[in-house]
Amino acid sequence: MGKGSERSRAEDPAPPSGLRHAVRAFRHRNYVLFWCGALASNTGSWLSNLTVPYVLYQMTGSALWVGMVSVWQFLPGLFLGPVGGALADRHERRRVVFLTQTGMAAAAFLMWAAWQWGLREPLVLLALVGLSGIFQGLNLPSWQSLVSDLVPRGDLTSAVSLNSLQFNAARAIGPAIAGALLAALGPSWAFFLNGLSFFFVLAALSFIRGLGGAEPADAPSSGVARQFAEAVRYIRGKPGILVSLLISVLIGVLGNPVFQLTVVFAESVFHTGAVGLGLLNASLGVGAVLAAPLVSGGFRGVSLSRTVRWGLVVYGIALMAFAAAPGYLFALLSLVVVGGCFLAVVSGINTSVQLMVADRLRGRVMACRIMVTTASFPVGGLLQGYLTDLLGPRAALCGVGAVMLLSALLLMRGFGRLRLDRLDDPHDTDAPAPAPLG
Repeated sequence: MGKGSERSRAEDPAPPSGLRHAVRAFRHRNYVLFWCGALASNTGSWLSNLTVPYVLYQMTGSALWVGMVSVWQFLPGLFLGPVGGALADRHERRRVVFLTQTGMAAAAFLMWAAWQWGLREPLVLLALVGLSGIFQGLNLPSWQSLVSDLVPRGDLTSAVSLNSLQFNAARAIGPAIAGALLAALGPSWAFFLNGLSFFFVLAALSFIRGLGGAEPADAPSSGVARQFAEAVRYIRGKPGILVSLLISVLIGVLGNPVFQLTVVFAESVFHTGAVGLGLLNASLGVGAVLAAPLVSGGFRGVSLSRTVRWGLVVYGIALMAFAAAPGYLFALLSLVVVGGCFLAVVSGINTSVQLMVADRLRGRVMACRIMVTTASFPVGGLLQGYLTDLLGPRAALCGVGAVMLLSALLLMRGFGRLRLDRLDDPHDTDAPAPAPLG
């Protein structure tokens, strides 16, 4: 390259960076409303997300039962993903989210009522978790696709990352409150406040304005099965999206179950009780909050593929560190790192898909990604629950961390067109309907 080219490149303005750039999605009123309502609602959800595994472990003393929570929570989304994706592409996403969040609120109040009425059997709790999971499965494709409707494309990276941030900030706040509630007042208040928290996001959705008509432009008119098949054919031709799905499986099976297994560590390893359990889970959220400026585009020159690459490597190391923690304080610090890596990886692959996918297929492709993720969560929960009962929590989680580290190193080498740098592929501006299979 000649000197003239080098001079021209040197004179190019540096890409924007810093905290103001990372939070640029907050310039938009609709997004701020949605973000604040979601933060309050998800904080309430984490009251229940911690309380259910806690009371199940108290009832059964089994890590496998704790792993069953993931099965009942996420398995409905695996079967309802195609329906949820079709709803996201055919109807106004805000309306779909409003209705499904209303259903989740009803399920939350039913759980509170069941506890009040003395229906305190493990299967009753899991059935109500499953009812909420049905509405969640229908909700998630529209929820994640709605983020792109609230901001211009140039602010999408910030919006997706900040959406992940609010979820993980709720992960920090909710468990800390839950630990105090469980210690002082018992599970009933945690379930009740979870139900109340849904009114925040419902109110926020009611105040959002200017998103257009009742249905998205170019909404598909074919049946759900045909729409889903079209999305699958589209994904097969997009290596970057395939890589994101592979990483989703890795996180679901190996990385996510630690969020439930903190119950086992708190009770059987560190003997801390409900308050200590809340702090363990809060540490995961604190780590995500600390990592947010990086994954929101706040630092110059950090690509999505690089963020995901090193997030996976450090994730595996941090899991092993937590498993081998010599004391409670070291365990808290290890979970801060785990939470930061979780945000970096999940937000990175989610942002990558949102930036790559053709707009007309966004809801269905996001539904496919969610289905892969929700299929992985229960597999990971059951597998790690079984291994924990068999080998003990420290040995089981240390082995899982080693497998994650090895998997990350293999992904860095790549498998043909499935390379981590494909996460930086450009937006698909023209996505004609793919030819039929065969």
